[in-house]
Amino acid sequence: QVRLVESGGGLVQAGGSLRLSCAASGSIFSINYMGWYRQAPGKQRELVARISSGGSRNYADSVKGRITIARDNAKSTVYLQINSLKPEDTAVYYCNAGGLVNRDSDYLGNYWGQGTQVTVSS
Repeated sequence: QVRLVESGGGLVQAGGSLRLSCAASGSIFSINYMGWYRQAPGKQRELVARISSGGSRNYADSVKGRITIARDNAKSTVYLQINSLKPEDTAVYYCNAGGLVNRDSDYLGNYWGQGTQVTVSS
């Protein structure tokens, strides 16, 4: 069984920074993409950033220049550094692991974490 566990959310003032972490555990051989999505109240879930196993990164236009995504393949962990936080960054942030293959070479697809709340006060 694969699990994604997020940490690092919380309440922060505008202009501050946060670092989110997400660790995947279980019988994992490889994960193609790891990324972060967010969902604000009344809005659809949207991609924030994602990173491939080879290090290719994609960022949403709304966060470019303020966010850095990094990954430790050996630990199956992805990190999201958010700087210059704005009130509009307030959302539940979800970790995603895409294209996951287990140690039996079974393709398991996508997994989601339970979400971590980020609240930015003005």
